[in-house]
Amino acid sequence: MCQIYAQADPILYESRARSVRIMGVITTIKLENLFWQTLAELAADNDLTTNQLIAKLHDEVTTHLGEASNFASFLRVTCLRYQALRAHAGFESKAVSAATKINAAA
Repeated sequence: MCQIYAQADPILYESRARSVRIMGVITTIKLENLFWQTLAELAADNDLTTNQLIAKLHDEVTTHLGEASNFASFLRVTCLRYQALRAHAGFESKAVSAATKINAAA
């Protein structure tokens, strides 16, 4: 089993920092490449750029919680939840459901 994970392309877990504008301030976020790829997919599914998606997620989490502590970890969890929803939708309908859309009502 370990070979499935241990033989993953090292580029996927290499970290990369990107600058994004959040609430008018340019900040740097450092994530592994696989998370950047997943955020790009989620953004495309919502007709947004990756930077627009990140800004929107930041706005939503600060509105909900009052702050966005450990925002990079929040983005990683968002990616995992997105992948889980896609997998679940794939089992049910073989397509990404409306549940993966960030604008969908909860």
